[in-house]
Amino acid sequence: MSFASWSIRNPIPAILLFLLLSLAGLRGLQQLSIQSLPDLDLPAVIIKLNQPGAAPGQLETEVARKVEDSIATLSGLKHIRTSITDGLVQINVEFVLEKKLSDALIETKDAVDRVRSDLPTSVLQPSVSAVNVGGAPILTYAIASSKLNEEALSWLVDDSVAKTLLGVAGVGRFERLGGVQREIQVEVDPVRLASLGVTATDVSRALKQVQQESSGGRGNLGQGEQSLRTLATVRQASELAALPVAIADGHEVRLDQVATVRDTSAERTQLALLDGKPVIGFNIYRAKGFDETRIAEGVEQALHDMQQADASLNFTLLAGSVAYALEQYRGSMNMLYEGALLAVLVVWWFLRDWRATLVSASALPLSILPTFAAMYWLGFSLNMLTMLALAIVVGILVDDAIVEIENIARHVRMGKTIRQAAAEAVDEIALAVIATTMTLVVVFMPTALMSGISGLFFRQFGWTAVVAVLASLLVARLLTPMLAAYLLTEGHHPATIDGRLMPVYLKTVQWTLAHRKATLALATLFFIGACAMLPLIPAGFVPPADRGYTTVHFELPPGSSISDAERVAEAARQVLQPLAGVEHLFTAVGASQLVGGGVTRPGEARKGALTLTLSERGQRPGQTEIERTVRRVLRDVAGARFSIGIGGPGEKMSLILSSDNAVALKASAQALERELRGIGGLSNIASTASLERPEIVIRPDWQRAAELGVTAELIGETVRIATSGDFDAQLAKLNLDNRQLGIRVRMADAARQDLQVLANLRIKSRHGFVPLSSIADVSLASGSAQLDRYDRRRYVTINSELGGMSLGNALAAAKALPAVINMPSSVKLIRTGDAEIMGELAGGFGMAMLTGLLCVFCVLVLLFKDFFQPLTILSAIPLSMGGAFIALLLTGGDLNIPSMIGLIMLMGIVTKNSILLVEYALLAMREQGLAQHQALLDACHKRARPIVMTTVAMIAGMLPIALGWGADASFRQPMAIAVIGGLLSSTLLSLLVVPVVFTYVDGLQHGLGRWLHRGR
Repeated sequence: MSFASWSIRNPIPAILLFLLLSLAGLRGLQQLSIQSLPDLDLPAVIIKLNQPGAAPGQLETEVARKVEDSIATLSGLKHIRTSITDGLVQINVEFVLEKKLSDALIETKDAVDRVRSDLPTSVLQPSVSAVNVGGAPILTYAIASSKLNEEALSWLVDDSVAKTLLGVAGVGRFERLGGVQREIQVEVDPVRLASLGVTATDVSRALKQVQQESSGGRGNLGQGEQSLRTLATVRQASELAALPVAIADGHEVRLDQVATVRDTSAERTQLALLDGKPVIGFNIYRAKGFDETRIAEGVEQALHDMQQADASLNFTLLAGSVAYALEQYRGSMNMLYEGALLAVLVVWWFLRDWRATLVSASALPLSILPTFAAMYWLGFSLNMLTMLALAIVVGILVDDAIVEIENIARHVRMGKTIRQAAAEAVDEIALAVIATTMTLVVVFMPTALMSGISGLFFRQFGWTAVVAVLASLLVARLLTPMLAAYLLTEGHHPATIDGRLMPVYLKTVQWTLAHRKATLALATLFFIGACAMLPLIPAGFVPPADRGYTTVHFELPPGSSISDAERVAEAARQVLQPLAGVEHLFTAVGASQLVGGGVTRPGEARKGALTLTLSERGQRPGQTEIERTVRRVLRDVAGARFSIGIGGPGEKMSLILSSDNAVALKASAQALERELRGIGGLSNIASTASLERPEIVIRPDWQRAAELGVTAELIGETVRIATSGDFDAQLAKLNLDNRQLGIRVRMADAARQDLQVLANLRIKSRHGFVPLSSIADVSLASGSAQLDRYDRRRYVTINSELGGMSLGNALAAAKALPAVINMPSSVKLIRTGDAEIMGELAGGFGMAMLTGLLCVFCVLVLLFKDFFQPLTILSAIPLSMGGAFIALLLTGGDLNIPSMIGLIMLMGIVTKNSILLVEYALLAMREQGLAQHQALLDACHKRARPIVMTTVAMIAGMLPIALGWGADASFRQPMAIAVIGGLLSSTLLSLLVVPVVFTYVDGLQHGLGRWLHRGR
């Protein structure tokens, strides 16, 4: 007894099973987190090594190379990417996916510890941490106050706002944008210092010794025990002026005799403006595994409470991925509802019976709800890919029910009772239903099992589709027969089977069977012609999305000040603010920048970003059009290099040139950058090859310095403290009630602007103090502003904005340039960013399609117990690919990740239609004894209707996505277009071509059987 017959006789267990599965699904839906994309748990570790004041070239030789060489011995290492700026070496260590993050972190720490003793003593304690915060910030806010100044507001953000928001569940990191830091500045006068025989170093170190608290000792007064503390600190900055400072010769001076003490702000390194007005911004980053929307709700509530407590505060939401993620979720859910409704309407249109329609439609919720439960159990989220998987299987889920209901109705018309018809019809169609479902499973399964980043990216997509399809099979074998047996009536008769089109179709089939060679030739020409169009379809990665905001990054020449960056930013804001669709414009100068993989690069005063908050989607042009306008108007803004985009996929092409030969590397990068500008479509082409900054270089006279007993270390320390102050850890501190302020000793800004003042700095020698110029040459020169290394070799990155051009076309055009073709052997071209991921995904999808094809063949062989007729079933796949290519070409689509998902989906769908034809033809020949020709005509007669019904239902389910209704459908639309095009061509042609292929394969099978029989 089959499952279907059992469920008809025992309806209560099946009803209870699906009731429990539905309740579990509803619970799972409530618990599932909402995200833009799945968390990419790449095992990556960040190493930060600080040596304050060290130049990039010095850090590369003394620090970076030694650490890299030690890390290179680790197992499972994939890439080492190093960024070296003033005083900082940041190494991003990426491992293969199979490496456990905990093991990677421990081994990396051990590798750094092995070379710790070989590093300069001035290198601070290395920081080794795992990347556990994913991607870009999910929320960006601006805060302003009507009563607090910038310093007080900055402290409020650092203290109250940061603490409050980090307490919200799911917030992984908080980052302030703009603002200043309060600091006590002791501005020494070089002339007074020289007259008293004191250096800035003496003052700074003396303050450190005087201004401190220390504990130690024990007292026993009054037969009790007391601890001892030495308190040698002032209570406020004004008391520092009268503080006596001991100098080397035993004398002392009051601090105000050699310096001016000010309670002020530290030197500005960041700046934030909202619509041209000073504000302070902050970014909120999501910890992996948490729901973006729930984090946003918690943050919004926390900020609302703060605003209620202090009415002078005003928070403005500027940008973030939360709104887009929520919009995509709601849009995807609406797509599910709309697709399901259209599929149900199609079923009703064909069956014209509300009972049969109800039975068929029940497969949709009863298949999707258990999928939500499985998604929650597997740790998935409601993201763009899982919702896409559900959207594409909406039309598929109702297919099995349609086939079974239609077959039951046919048996009813033969005079059988409802229960008898349901049992016999469902058993008759069992093999076809199981075969079609399992082919879909093995088609989607390889996408869930892909290796590398592609597997990490599409694991949730593949498993969601597989679970939904298996749930639909469970519904078809247990619930649909039972519901049909108890809900359908004896007088159930769908619309007339043989409508006006059926005789025409059957005559056409007879013609194709009579002209088999012509039919195959025409089908082959169709496929070849469609494949010939393939080079005309651009190869892309991911379509650019309309996220409701965009970012304009700008970069000034090295050596530019923060005031220069502010001037350029304001010039850009004035031309961007009036643009249609721009609601707010937030400027951040000097903030850290995301470089990918959750890794950030420290900010520089010469770099900044303008975030354009856009109006509602229906009230403005599309984001791509706005970005095109932004590029045009920014051409009139001089003094900076601009780039546009939020760093999402599909925006930029990044090429890396790597070499140990610095001269050849620079020349090749400049040549490639120059030639890329000649490729139409690319814009804002920028290279890191020639980033050199002005420097003041001090070269000691070794002979003279040795005579006076002056060391290079002493010169460097004296100059450093006089110009920028001591290391933060060495500064004296002023303790307040709720924080500690650094006391920085250095010269005034005016003194640092005069090269002569620097040359006259006094250096302590064995014969007293001597001017710096007497023992060293002080001159202007240039040096590297930043050094980048990739897998232990220097590299230069060349970025270019695609501006609507497909990534595949851009890469092909770049590879054809003379600068690439004639590149020196010492220079290596490396694709990175989107180009690297696209190549890996394309290879992964290609292998997944081949694996799926092989698995489909194996499943069909096992189910049909035949090696030949599965070839007939698979013959429809090329016909579907041709239709998909034509649809993409006609709509101007790219062959990108979404459209490749559509091609994989087509493999399962069209196989499903072929199975219905072939299975019935074989059944008619084996059990009814019909001849081949008659069996094929009978199969076409009996199966054409359910095939057309399921195809139209699937097209109806895809139609809202293809039309781009509701939320931004840029990612889903290419997939739907490819599926609809493939369905139209495969259904039309497979109904005619598959019977012809069947005759050839059947003839080959019988001929081979006769030959083997004669051989015996």
